[in-house]
Amino acid sequence: MATSIALSLDNLPSDPLLLVLSFLDFRDLISCSFVSRRLNELTGHNPLWKRLCQKHWLLTEADKSHRGLAWKELFREYYADLGRYIDYYGTLKKAWDDLKNYLNQKCPRMIASLKEGVREEELDTIELQIGCKLPNDYRCSYRIHNGQKLVVPGLMGSMALSNHYRSEDLLDIETAAGGFQQRKGMRQCLPLTFCFHTGLSQYMALESTEGRTRSEIFYQCPDQLAQDPSAIDMFITGPNFTEWFTSFVDNVVTGEYPIIRDQIFRYVHDKRCVATTGDITVSVSTSFLPELSSVHPPHFFFTYRIRIEMAKSALPENACQLDSRYWKITNANGNVEEVRGPGVVGEFPVMTPGKVHEYASCTTFSTTSEFMEGHYTFHRLNNKEEVFDVSIPRFHMVCPPFRESMVRSSSVSEVSAPYNDENSSDTDDYERGEMRGMNMADPGGRCPRLV
Repeated sequence: MATSIALSLDNLPSDPLLLVLSFLDFRDLISCSFVSRRLNELTGHNPLWKRLCQKHWLLTEADKSHRGLAWKELFREYYADLGRYIDYYGTLKKAWDDLKNYLNQKCPRMIASLKEGVREEELDTIELQIGCKLPNDYRCSYRIHNGQKLVVPGLMGSMALSNHYRSEDLLDIETAAGGFQQRKGMRQCLPLTFCFHTGLSQYMALESTEGRTRSEIFYQCPDQLAQDPSAIDMFITGPNFTEWFTSFVDNVVTGEYPIIRDQIFRYVHDKRCVATTGDITVSVSTSFLPELSSVHPPHFFFTYRIRIEMAKSALPENACQLDSRYWKITNANGNVEEVRGPGVVGEFPVMTPGKVHEYASCTTFSTTSEFMEGHYTFHRLNNKEEVFDVSIPRFHMVCPPFRESMVRSSSVSEVSAPYNDENSSDTDDYERGEMRGMNMADPGGRCPRLV
């Protein structure tokens, strides 16, 4: 009969135990160090702490060599300083690094506007100043970078039409605290961004009050039909700082938001919004403009950017010129409007092999979504009698989620005249004139300044 052997942790080989420990987080490793002498020895194994340093603090071998510390001591040093942010730091630090690496290639001057991160004590001082706690993910991001200098263009995206311009800066913590809101309708709201030209800001709710959820990020949109100035609707842009910031960075670094003239333009391109007719390809991207929109009355303003390209392989004799456009516009109620007009924004582009023509235009509508499709009519340069149509792909425009003000007067609908703007309007034919049919939202209590 075989002699029985009493098993203990001290008798087990190191490799299987280290394999088990490699699946644990730092909290579990610390707990295991108190279980037995054997585990206490193994929890000091450097490769375990290397994995945790890379996961939570994004540290590299170069960082370790520069500091001259073992991985475990390096982890402890970072945890002593940033431990409260361990659930956010890795995600936000990666987002910042990805954004800086991308901008360094595409528009390096924007990197120069970023500010160094703030100290923990400075964030504590701001909390005492405004009388509210800042969300941990927001604090974490500002330990990495304290927003940016107030410059144009802003880091958080731009938008330009013929007589309207918006560019949002990411505010540093001191400037944001100076704009902290205590007025009715915007209580306990901290501005995250600011645009010099429109006065527009995105705000973050620091408390769950007045119908908002804590950490929610939004554009304010005053109710133009209410008699109470504190009736403020909201276009929601993010449930919390982490999701708001990382989704923006993802759109930038993947090229979803194009870099145009050293600025980030917040156009969204659906890869299905491409149509090719013969040698010509048309693609469309869109963007919602909250500063020119309102919930009450329902008036939603979109801009769309169209790219027309003739293939490089096209024959020279296929050169052509755009004569006119046709749009079929369908809103959420199924109502259809058809629009025809000469050229596009006052131009009649000539297309030759390899030529690209891009232009931006806009549309307004009173339902929360609509789609547009249509065609351009061209003629051949060497034979004006040869006329043909080029398809414009269907593209959808959907208003972001919004929340109506809780203080909106219930009598508004009874005393106000009905708002009738059932159909949309294609505005390809405006060049420098008015954007017709607009009911501007009033960000920051003042009208946007047209530039």
